[in-house]
Amino acid sequence: AQLSRTRSATEANYLLLQYAFDILGYRRVEWKCNALNAKSRRAALRLGFQYEGTWIKSAVMKGRSRDNAWFSIVDDEWVQLKQEFQRWLNPTNFDSNGQQLTKLNAEKINPRSNKEMDNIY
Repeated sequence: AQLSRTRSATEANYLLLQYAFDILGYRRVEWKCNALNAKSRRAALRLGFQYEGTWIKSAVMKGRSRDNAWFSIVDDEWVQLKQEFQRWLNPTNFDSNGQQLTKLNAEKINPRSNKEMDNIY
């Protein structure tokens, strides 16, 4: 079964972020992925993570150098992002077939710019 871009996947990410910020008191949460993995980069942005940069040759996988793209959410951003997740996850945002009525707008809420993201790969 496909989990990516589902209500369950979004809720799982929300719950992890909520635990990190609201329970553990973290100041930032990071998302790291292979810079060539466009789906993972898009997922990070969709969930409100902000692109911070790419570390060149930061890992070796299967004998080859790999570049890692880094994203983050910081505690100052969490309040608004949390409200957007709660709005989107509300049962009234889904029809009888479980389809969303409105999109998650987390990437538009975050005040930091993702313009640099357009320039990588």
